[in-house]
Amino acid sequence: MQLKSFVSLLTFLFHAAYLLAQKPDLVKYVNTLQGTHSEYALSYGNTYPTIGLPFAVHFFSAQTGKNGDGWKYQYQADKIRGFQQVHQCSPWMNDYAVFSLMPGIGELTVNEDQRALKFSHANEVAKPHYYSVKFDNGIQTEISPVERGAHMRFSFPKNGKANLVFDGYTKDCEIKIIPEERKIIGYVNNGRIVPENFKSYFVLEFNQDFKSYGTWENEKGTIKAKNKQDLGKGVGAFLEFKPGSKIEVKMASSYISPDQAELNLTQELADHKNLEVTKKKGFEIWNELLNRVLVEGGSEEDKATFYSCLFRANLFSRKFYEIDAKGNPYYYSPYDDKIHTGYMYTDNGFWDTFRAQFPLSNILHQQMQGRYMQSLLDAQQQAGFYPTWSNPGMSGVMIGNHAISLLTDAWVKGIRTFDPDSALRAYYHETTNKGFYGGSNGREGWKEYYTLGYIPYGDIHESTAKTLEYAYDDFCAYQLAKLTGNTFFENVFGRQMYNYRNVFDPQVNFVRGRLANGEWRPDFDPVEWGGPFTEANAWQYTWSVLHNIEDLIGMIGGEERFNARLDSFFTMDQSIKYGSYKQEIHEMREMLLAKMGQYAHGNQPTQHVPYLYNFSGEPWKAQKQVRMVCKQLYNATEKGYPGDEDQGQMASWYVLSALGIYSVCPGTDQYVIGSPVFEKATISLENGKTFVIQAKNNNAENVYIQSAELNGKPLDKNYITFDDINKGGEMVFEMSGTPNKSRGTSKEARPFSLQQPVKN
Repeated sequence: MQLKSFVSLLTFLFHAAYLLAQKPDLVKYVNTLQGTHSEYALSYGNTYPTIGLPFAVHFFSAQTGKNGDGWKYQYQADKIRGFQQVHQCSPWMNDYAVFSLMPGIGELTVNEDQRALKFSHANEVAKPHYYSVKFDNGIQTEISPVERGAHMRFSFPKNGKANLVFDGYTKDCEIKIIPEERKIIGYVNNGRIVPENFKSYFVLEFNQDFKSYGTWENEKGTIKAKNKQDLGKGVGAFLEFKPGSKIEVKMASSYISPDQAELNLTQELADHKNLEVTKKKGFEIWNELLNRVLVEGGSEEDKATFYSCLFRANLFSRKFYEIDAKGNPYYYSPYDDKIHTGYMYTDNGFWDTFRAQFPLSNILHQQMQGRYMQSLLDAQQQAGFYPTWSNPGMSGVMIGNHAISLLTDAWVKGIRTFDPDSALRAYYHETTNKGFYGGSNGREGWKEYYTLGYIPYGDIHESTAKTLEYAYDDFCAYQLAKLTGNTFFENVFGRQMYNYRNVFDPQVNFVRGRLANGEWRPDFDPVEWGGPFTEANAWQYTWSVLHNIEDLIGMIGGEERFNARLDSFFTMDQSIKYGSYKQEIHEMREMLLAKMGQYAHGNQPTQHVPYLYNFSGEPWKAQKQVRMVCKQLYNATEKGYPGDEDQGQMASWYVLSALGIYSVCPGTDQYVIGSPVFEKATISLENGKTFVIQAKNNNAENVYIQSAELNGKPLDKNYITFDDINKGGEMVFEMSGTPNKSRGTSKEARPFSLQQPVKN
């Protein structure tokens, strides 16, 4: 008896130790429907329920919108018309390399409107690694992802024919049905901004025989029964299975070749005997990643918001490379239409994401970021210019030359996988030429920018916003040149990085449009949108001097006036003049819904502004404002974001801010302190070390920092450095419901501005 008791005790202890060693289930907090209740006129995220692994080549999603509609899934819809392979990073950019599958029962229906089936969100599961929906007619669809494909299961009721429709989406599709191998192969070539010869080769492998099959096309709805092969615009296929079947289909795609598509299927799905295996592996990958930022304390709602945002922050940029039979990475380039060895990434608009998504990834994914930085130089060599918004290749959408921000931010944080001289030469070419793709391919108005010191208002759209963005980018080039001993480019860009001063009018105390003759654009109104500004007004863009806030404070009239201006910004009347937009755009409406004055968190130019009190002697106001934004403008529901989520930028803002830090000026090594949402957060780094942020006495009311310590020593500064995080350690805050108006108020406590020496 004693021996049995001892064995039982050992068994219990081993089991308890095993359970303790397991990582907690954090995937349960993620709602991939966050932000999906969106439309053209109002964005609560403009997201779709992404089914995919972190930064994967292909994602998948349920489809409620018509083929080609940027709003591919809307929470308010009650019918689903397909389950797509997707790559869309924004509805404004649309999608590419898309195809879909849709089940049906009874007589074959191929038309996308007629085949759509009713569903309820009560019968829907939306997680990163697993999506399931049971339609009102009894059909169930389940999907789990791999990096370059997916595993789907369609469970049919027994009361009718079991049909499956493959839709080739828009533009060209080639389809080949191979019944004896239970396969469909082919390619799609669709997308708004893709090379002419672009193809996404696919292979779909089924676990049951086809009872019947054929092809169709979605232009006229022509059906060809028993046809095995077709090519043309919107071509698709249909399959029939036995009634009551449970059909599993493994699929993979490649941008390189049909053989590589087959290899991707073999590498990633061959040993998955059923969907449960794929689902389990997907869960483990996501749970491992989410556990790298373990938060404790806070409400369950706060955790749901945090981990739903952390999920979104780890989707873009997506990998655009594949692995050959020898295990080596290579890729088809959307920039020169050729095959290259190495790594490539895509689907990211840097105007959005340089601000938070990349600074967060530099903490969590240093190996990936190192590969990414070299891929930027490779893309520049292949296209002649750095990408600004890849989708999947060059688009030139939005403004600025922010690839240099990514490169410099990586360099100052020790990610040095690229040649800085090559990066600077490429940037110099960028800033002295205008490319042929859009407004941000090269530099629009570069001659005037160099000779006048600003982009004149008139022929060049969004001139003042571009001047401000260019000046910041030139600071990043100056910073990289200075840190690497390149005195030539240090001198070149050291002159241009102050050009923001040339669009600031001290008479009105705002940045504004300036004419080529030096005069100011007449009839100035700081609440007027558009004209010289991008999706914003003078109130919002005046703060866009990321690299020299101390100088901005002086231009506005000193600390007292600066702080009064900040106070007004968050509390003033929400007046709007449509300006050159001539009507309400969704960013305006989102600002009004936020009810925070002229602060428009739904768009990028103002997202750093709550932190600016740290530069002007009143850091407690930053703490209050950041927590207010976190609490009032974010949640984990279908209305979870106060505007476009934008490839992880808005989600990354929340993740960093909920941790208590934010990168106001990427290109420096500093993260400015705000107010953490949770009592404790443990960041597990790739180097094996951990950085812990503790906030004692933290709750929804205690938003103010009374005192702070870093590794046991008092911390009076309003920032920490990347090295402080990367070396591991602990930052401890004492929180209170009353502001400490003496902590962090000295000049020495303030974050980086150019008025201070640039760190070497």
